[in-house]
Amino acid sequence: MPSESVHTVRSYEQELGRMRALMTRMGGIVESQVAQALTAVIESDEEAAQAAPAQDPQVDALEREVETLAIRLLALRNPMAGDLREVVAALKITGDLERIGDYAASIARRSTRFDLADGRISLSGLESMGRLVQENLRRAIDAIVQQDADQAMDVWHADRAVDEYYTAMFRALVTYMMEDPRHIGPCTHLLFIAKNLERIGDHATNIAERVYYAVTGDNLPALRPRGGAQSDMTENVSPR
Repeated sequence: MPSESVHTVRSYEQELGRMRALMTRMGGIVESQVAQALTAVIESDEEAAQAAPAQDPQVDALEREVETLAIRLLALRNPMAGDLREVVAALKITGDLERIGDYAASIARRSTRFDLADGRISLSGLESMGRLVQENLRRAIDAIVQQDADQAMDVWHADRAVDEYYTAMFRALVTYMMEDPRHIGPCTHLLFIAKNLERIGDHATNIAERVYYAVTGDNLPALRPRGGAQSDMTENVSPR
């Protein structure tokens, strides 16, 4: 192979590698944001509540950098087959990661607007839901790094459990509000937090679907596994 062609191939591989590295870094920051947001809620940690939103500019900058690099690869390198799928998937995955960061920042900010110091409202369900969402997000990001279709499939199936947690949280919080009007304020905030966690789970599932397609060339079924009352809601039929 002529030296110029070798250089071109090497440069192309380097650009693909850089794109993957940027996505991995972005995923790590977003994981940190979600962890800080949950700490802010569960432990009433004001420092964590401030730290999660503070990382938003980094996530936004990385999204723009990946987008610029992906467009360059599409325009100048003419990727084919699996490489083409990976580049197109990267454009979509970074959008999902950016939205996850936004939801985490929203959770962190909301954690400062209510007080559960009296301990009358249990956060155990929210904590369990948060741990599952964190695990799904971690596995989705690992699937990106490792280009692992099997791990992506596992995340896709795990979305059902996130829905079930959300449905249980919704019912429990509504019960708290019905039992004591003083719970309405904090429970309303907790409902929004639970919904944001559910949406983070949806975006992790989006990422899993995109990784699966990039690796295999096949789409996962349009109808996702659903748990709880949400399985009957048409808004959840199509991927986000």
